Amino acid sequence: MQPVQKLSSQRSPTTGLLFGLIITLVAVLAYASYITVQLSGLRRLQSDMVDRNRKDSLQLLRIQNDLNSIALAMRDMLDAAEPYPLTAWSAQFDRIHTDLDAALKLEEKFAGANRTPEQRLYLDQSLAQFWDAVNRMFALATAAQEAEAREQIRLTLQARQQALSTAVSRLLVENNEGEEQAAARIAHIYDSVQRQLYLFLAATLIAIVLTSLYLIRANRQIFARLAELSEQRSDLAQKLISTQESTLRHISRELHDEFGQVLTAIGAMLGRAGNQAPEGSALRADLQEVREIAQSTLDNIRSLSQALHPVLLEEAGLESTLDWYIPTVERQTGIRLHYEKSGQSFPVDTSVGVHLYRIVQEALNNVSRHAGVTEAWVRLKFLPHALELEVQDHGKGFVSANTPNGDTPRGIGLVGMRERAELIGATLEISHPTQGGTLLRLKIPQDKLQTHAA
Repeated sequence: MQPVQKLSSQRSPTTGLLFGLIITLVAVLAYASYITVQLSGLRRLQSDMVDRNRKDSLQLLRIQNDLNSIALAMRDMLDAAEPYPLTAWSAQFDRIHTDLDAALKLEEKFAGANRTPEQRLYLDQSLAQFWDAVNRMFALATAAQEAEAREQIRLTLQARQQALSTAVSRLLVENNEGEEQAAARIAHIYDSVQRQLYLFLAATLIAIVLTSLYLIRANRQIFARLAELSEQRSDLAQKLISTQESTLRHISRELHDEFGQVLTAIGAMLGRAGNQAPEGSALRADLQEVREIAQSTLDNIRSLSQALHPVLLEEAGLESTLDWYIPTVERQTGIRLHYEKSGQSFPVDTSVGVHLYRIVQEALNNVSRHAGVTEAWVRLKFLPHALELEVQDHGKGFVSANTPNGDTPRGIGLVGMRERAELIGATLEISHPTQGGTLLRLKIPQDKLQTHAA
C-alpha cells in the first residue's frame, strides 16, 4: 500500500496550471489596456496636432497667397506705364482684405495652443497697421495726390507687406516643424508598441512553453505512477487469483480426499451392517436408506469438488473438461447449451486452461443469473494461430437499472474475467449483437499458449 500513499501525497498539477492561466490572462488584459491607451494617445495626437496643424498650414498658405497678391498689385501700382489710376485697385484690395480676415479667423481657430499670445498680437497689429496705411494711401490717391500715394506704397506698404509675409512664413515653418515632431512622436509610439508587442509575444511563448513543459512533466509523472500502480495491481491480481486457485484446489482436494473417503467408508460400513441385518427387517431398510443418503452426499461432494477445481483439467486438458462441464451446467440450470467446436484441436497448458475454464464458468453463471433465457451458445474455436472462446445468449444482456445507458457494468465477475484474460495475454470483448443479448469473445494467440506452457 506504500505506492498508494505516495500517489495521494503528490500534488495535482491543476493548481499550477490555473495559476499559469491566471497570469496569462492578466498579462493579456494588461497588454490590451496598454495597447488601448497607446492607440488612444495616437488618435488624439493625430487629431489634435497633425490634423489641426495641417488645416492651420492651409490657412497660412491662404494668407500668404493673399499677401503675394497684394505685393503684385502694389508692383503694378508703382509701374509708371500703368494707365489706370491708383483708385482702380481699391476693389481688389477690399476683396483681399475680406479674404484675409476670413482666413485669419479660421487660422486662429485651428492654431489653438500652437500659437503664442505674442505671435497672435504681432500678427493682428501688423495687419491693422498695414490696412491703416492702405487706407491712407487710397485717401491720398482719391485726393489726386498719386505721387504721394505711390511714395506711401514704396516706403511703407511694401515694407509692411514683406514683414507680414516673413511672419506668415515663419509660422508655416513652425507648423512644418510641428508636423515633423508629431510624425516623430507617432513613429516613436509605433516603435514602442511594436517593441512591446514582440516582448509580449516572446513572454507569451515562454509562458506557453513553460506551461507545456510543466504539463508534459506532470503528465509523465502521472502516467508513470499509473503504470507503476497498474503493474502493482496486475501483480496483486495475479497473486489474488493464484491464492484463490490454490485455496479452491486445497478445498477441492479436502472434499475429495477427506470427506470423500469418510463417506465412502461410511457407505461400506453401512453396506456390511445391512448385510448382517435380517432380510426384510426395518433395520436393514433404514441402513439402506442411510447408505443411499451417504452415496448421494458423496456424489454431491465430488461434483462440488470438480466445480471448485476440476481434476479433469489437469488430467485430460481444457477440451475434455469443457466436454464434461457444459452438460453438467445444462443439467443444473435447465438452460439448453449449444456447445460447438471447430478447428484442429491442440493442447492447452493447464495454467492457461484454468483461467479459460474460470472465464467460461463466470460467463455461464452470468447467463444463468441475468440473461433470463432458456438457451445459450458456447463455441470453442481452434484457429490456425489462436484459440477463441465465445459465450452468447439472446437474453436481456447487461442493461439494468444500474446501467441506464447500456454501458457494460463493471461487476466483480467481469473484472475477474478481464484480469484473467490479461494475465494470459488474451483479449476479452463483450458486445451486444443487433439481435439482442450478449456476446463474450475471448481470443488468445497460440504463442501466448506456448509461452505460458513453457
